[in-house]
Parts: sequence; C-alpha cells; structure tokens
Amino acid sequence: MVFEVGKHYLEEARRQMRGNKHMAEAAMAQLRDEDFFVTLDPESNSVAILVKHLAGNMRSRFTDFLTTDGEKPDRFRDREFEITGASTRADVMQWWEEGWACVLGTIETLKPEDVMRTVTIRGEPHTVLQAINRQIAHYAAHIGQIVFLAKHLRSNEWKTLTIPRGKSEEFKKVAPKAHKP
Repeated sequence: MVFEVGKHYLEEARRQMRGNKHMAEAAMAQLRDEDFFVTLDPESNSVAILVKHLAGNMRSRFTDFLTTDGEKPDRFRDREFEITGASTRADVMQWWEEGWACVLGTIETLKPEDVMRTVTIRGEPHTVLQAINRQIAHYAAHIGQIVFLAKHLRSNEWKTLTIPRGKSEEFKKVAPKAHKP
C-alpha cells in the first residue's frame, strides 16, 4: 500500500510540475521580448526576475536533492532579484530550461520508497513529500505572477490559457467527461 501511494504521489508531483511549467511557457510565449523586463512599479518583479529567482531556487533545491541541504552555499538569493541591461529573452529562457531540467530530472529519479525519506531545506527537516509540495506551491505562486503580468502586458491581445470568460457553460456541454474527477 505505501509503495502504491508513493508511486501515485510522484506521478502527481510530476504532472503538477509539468503543468505549471507549461502554463508559464504559454503565458511567456505571448510576450514581446521587451515585456520580459517590464516592472509595474519599483517594488514589483518582472517576468525575467521571477524566472531568474525560480531557476536559482530550482537549482538549489533539486541539486543533490536527497543528500545535501536544499539551500546550497553557492546560492545568493538576493542576486536572483537583480537583472542587468545585458540580459536577453534568450538568457531568461535558458535559466528557465536549466531550472526545470534540474527539477524534473531529479523527480524522475525518485522512487516510491523515497517519498518518506528526510531531506533538509535551510537546516529544517522535511519528508521528500513535504519538500516537493513546498516547491509545487512556491512555483505555482510565482507562475501565477508570470501569468498575471503577461495578461496585463498583452491586455486585449491576450489569449486565455484556460476556459475563456463567458464560455464555462459551453465548455461543460462540449467536454463533460474530460473534466470529471
């Protein structure tokens, strides 16, 4: 039974991580190059900054996931919130892909029996399940910010990533079986 729960959990974690990645990529695909670097006010983050932060977090948390603390000594989190004028969209997307390669590559290697193992993040013990859930929530929050920014910046040119506004009832009639639990 524990094996089956662990197996199911890891499958679901992979599904959620891939879904979050896809959602952000669909939003970023609608942006112009310059949109990656727009901040709405001095206290807000641009898409580029959010991606740089996510990539830094991903590398730190998922490198040597089972054997070292998730806060690596060579991570300088504050620098993740700084972007130079030399950064390009290609740089941003490279950071993105490198971060996700670390996350997905690590989660792919986990076995059901690993789910209840203990790992540390900033010296605090977590089960693997807790550590992955922590990251799913963290990534989803920032990906929500990316989607918000992209939607705001594209305004009336925005193409919805889910069911379009005012189309929920129509969607239920067309695809009733696709979305039942």
